[in-house]
Amino acid sequence: MRFGPVPTSEGKGAILAHALSLAGSGRIAKGRVLSEEDIAKILAAGVKEIVVACPDPQDIGEDEAARLIGEAMAGETVRAAAAATGRVNLHAAANGLFIADRAVVDSINAVDPGITLATLDTMLEVADGRMVATVKIIPYAVSADAVSRVVAICAQTAIAIEPYSAKRIGVVATRLPLLKQSAMDKTIRVLEGRLALSGSSVCGEVRTAHESTAIAEGIAQMMPVSDIVLVFGASAIGDINDVIPQAIRDLGGRIEHFGMPVDPGNLLLLGEIDGKPVIGAPGCARSPAENGFDWVLHRLLAGRKVTAAEIAGLGVGGLLMEIGSRPQPREPRPPAPYKVAALVLAAGRSTRMGAANKLAARLRGKALVAHVSGAAAASKAVETVVVTGHQREIVEPLAAGEGVRFVHNPDYREGLSTSLAAGVRALGEECDAAIVLLGDMPSIEAAMIDRMIETAASAPAGSIVVAAHGGKRGNPVLWPRRYFEELTRIEGDIGARQLIAGHGGTVVAVELGEAAAFDLDTPQALAEAGGEPA
Repeated sequence: MRFGPVPTSEGKGAILAHALSLAGSGRIAKGRVLSEEDIAKILAAGVKEIVVACPDPQDIGEDEAARLIGEAMAGETVRAAAAATGRVNLHAAANGLFIADRAVVDSINAVDPGITLATLDTMLEVADGRMVATVKIIPYAVSADAVSRVVAICAQTAIAIEPYSAKRIGVVATRLPLLKQSAMDKTIRVLEGRLALSGSSVCGEVRTAHESTAIAEGIAQMMPVSDIVLVFGASAIGDINDVIPQAIRDLGGRIEHFGMPVDPGNLLLLGEIDGKPVIGAPGCARSPAENGFDWVLHRLLAGRKVTAAEIAGLGVGGLLMEIGSRPQPREPRPPAPYKVAALVLAAGRSTRMGAANKLAARLRGKALVAHVSGAAAASKAVETVVVTGHQREIVEPLAAGEGVRFVHNPDYREGLSTSLAAGVRALGEECDAAIVLLGDMPSIEAAMIDRMIETAASAPAGSIVVAAHGGKRGNPVLWPRRYFEELTRIEGDIGARQLIAGHGGTVVAVELGEAAAFDLDTPQALAEAGGEPA
């Protein structure tokens, strides 16, 4: 592929590398294959030279290259999304353990610097629908030979999901005077939360004294009805000859490994009796925060056999931090009150509505955008930011009100994602989260926004709160600050749907009824709702 400046008159059929704003003729977005009409507009605007990409005959365009590679990587447990802007995202097609073969991924990334593959960390628990990998073509086109080589490598299975299968979990919990009954009850609730994604369940619990004979009796009672036995000691295992490992040996079992290079989770014991795993849980397993116990449990729920060598190899990455892959109750909550900004996206061209600006259409005595901006301003949101673009001179007066400020997105023609990024960048540092609203959803009320803010304030830190209608996700969506940077990196006209899918384990739905799905995109829909064009 050739890249660089050319005389405008020679640019027909080339790919525009940098967007052009043409006085009186609008804007031509980067990545557009230039037509004869485009060239005429550019010349009429006095632009004599443009920067373009010219694919060679043997090259494949970015979207087609991404599609071919994405389809080659997809399989029974991984599905590929549609290609856009040279990117294909791959999503889990099952609940389970994400597996990435580092050698195969590295081989793909070594073929051509213009072809890249990024994945989640291997052995990570994922929910059906979560984004697990992304193929990105860097230039506007790459050679067909490079794409063919990558597709051939994909036959080795770079990524997959090892699906969970429902397991029966038996629990033995020991008692000591200092351990409260309520703490033991909470341990079971936390464990049930850990098992939910796999469909597994606690099939029984025995509470017994903290001594080897009583523990052995409890384990023996759980063995016939369980696939995995978990032992929660009232006191942490201090030695390989402590009471829990001794109980396993007393039943003819063996100790696979004691101790693991994961913190929290160091004091985990892995044993086996008659082919069934028996885990002596570390104290941190009583907390829902991610720890080494999760890493071993997830593998077992996916049907993997965990060995001493595998546990010993977990040191790199074993110092666990607060991460976005799941809610982290250890993370301190923002100081009360939870400060949420309302972000109203009102920059689109509403092409399906025809010549009239959709946001200026009247419904129940007000413009559509006024319904949304007014609800946001009347809610518990600390500020309301309206992002404008197309016909800002019409939209801004209609959306104006006390506490409303405006941000203009000059790149609105390039898609919804640019307006989202412009709005997020305009938010103040004091905001803990942003609730993103669409300007054409007039049934959203201030009380609904407040309900979502209240849900976010009480949910586990990092939760994405999504409005729902009949169990199906809709709008608005409330995003904690930890996702702001990711929101600014979304491309195209797809909003943040893929990002939500990529964090399926952190999503909390709030049922708002039809308001979460009611928008007005066409003249017919507007008329049926009792509205009229501007």
